[in-house]
Amino acid sequence: MSATADDQFARLAALRPKRKRPADAEPRGMAPDIPEGAERLAEILGARTERNRFGEHLALRRWFSELDGCEPIEERVNPVALQLLAPDSAEEAADPQQWLFLDTETTGLAGGTGTYAFLVGIAWWDAGGLEVEQFFMREHSEEHSLLVALAERMAERRVLVTFNGKSFDWPLLETRYRMTRKIRLPAPRAHLDFLHPARNLWRLRLGSVRLAELERHVLGWNRGTDVMSELIPAMYFDFLRGGPPEPLVPIFQHNQMDLRGLAGLSSRVLGLLAEPESHGKDALELYGVSRICERRGEARRARKLYERSIAAELPPETERAARKRLARLAKREGDFSIACGLWEQMAGNSREGLEAYEELAIYFEHRAREPHRAATVVRKALLELRRASRQGTIAPGAYKQARVRFEHRLARLERKAGRTLLDAMESESRRPAGESNLEMN
Repeated sequence: MSATADDQFARLAALRPKRKRPADAEPRGMAPDIPEGAERLAEILGARTERNRFGEHLALRRWFSELDGCEPIEERVNPVALQLLAPDSAEEAADPQQWLFLDTETTGLAGGTGTYAFLVGIAWWDAGGLEVEQFFMREHSEEHSLLVALAERMAERRVLVTFNGKSFDWPLLETRYRMTRKIRLPAPRAHLDFLHPARNLWRLRLGSVRLAELERHVLGWNRGTDVMSELIPAMYFDFLRGGPPEPLVPIFQHNQMDLRGLAGLSSRVLGLLAEPESHGKDALELYGVSRICERRGEARRARKLYERSIAAELPPETERAARKRLARLAKREGDFSIACGLWEQMAGNSREGLEAYEELAIYFEHRAREPHRAATVVRKALLELRRASRQGTIAPGAYKQARVRFEHRLARLERKAGRTLLDAMESESRRPAGESNLEMN
């Protein structure tokens, strides 16, 4: 049997209820199935045991008075920002007092019906700071108690706020609720997820948009020593098998930092979406807001911000992409003087440059009705295409496809241009003498 299979079976065994120990061997006050280190863990954390109709779980609360210079958002969210973030959300989403930040630590990173959320962290704005509450199942039979406690908090605040929670945390929890067959699945009125806006705003600059990276480079925070996410499941399984509780303490701290980072990031994103000109720190952030505006159908605002981002000196590759998007928006609105100017500036042997040649050819052929000029543009494109091939800046397959496409267009344009000239000559021959309009070069 492989080591991987051994590890998987060990994890499954850790989740099975343990055999009850003799009464005289049980620590005082501890249920027989609870790991021996659970009481010590509660002491270290300052946590308490909570009880409800389904049993017990461990709970911990902490209030953070400040978020390292990131102020809590206003009592009402800016409607412009909310429209860009979640245009179809319920009206409760505009009220931060209804927000419940959520982050989980799980027994596996792939999800699935065999994955448990053994630690669920939630947070909300309170008294000018952030209240953080964590629910921990000391043993898998405590899951029902944990889920009931979470459902009660979600009933108090109906807007779920996550970072990648739409794809991972919440679907996992939905599965766990359904599998209980006893606990009603909570129904958030709205779900705001900040992963996708973070990607639009900062992936070009940072590459990685992991929350810890965003904290460091966007919020200016430094977590210091932090547990690696991929190690967390194994650390929990070690605890279930009777290992010491101390290694779990950094997991609680990691979860707290994730919640604080999410709260801080939400303020930063909403401020940037509401007033990018004053909150944007660089051209790339303006470009990111431009993309979000475009996707939400805010064409006029997107055009304005694309222009500002270009003027603020984007990196060359991103600048070409911004010009391409700006030209596309101008074309959609029928502003061909702006679009053509942008295409002429972009034309070259880059991908965007070759696309610009194609757009110019289409414009001159179909709108300006000048096939001669369109053919001239295509000839220039073929020259740039050959140059790109010699320089190795275009893949052979892409070069072949583009060459075939441009050559086909050129052949059609030359036929059309020939017909246009012939029609003009025939029309001229029918005019009375002295009324010629045909210009001969």
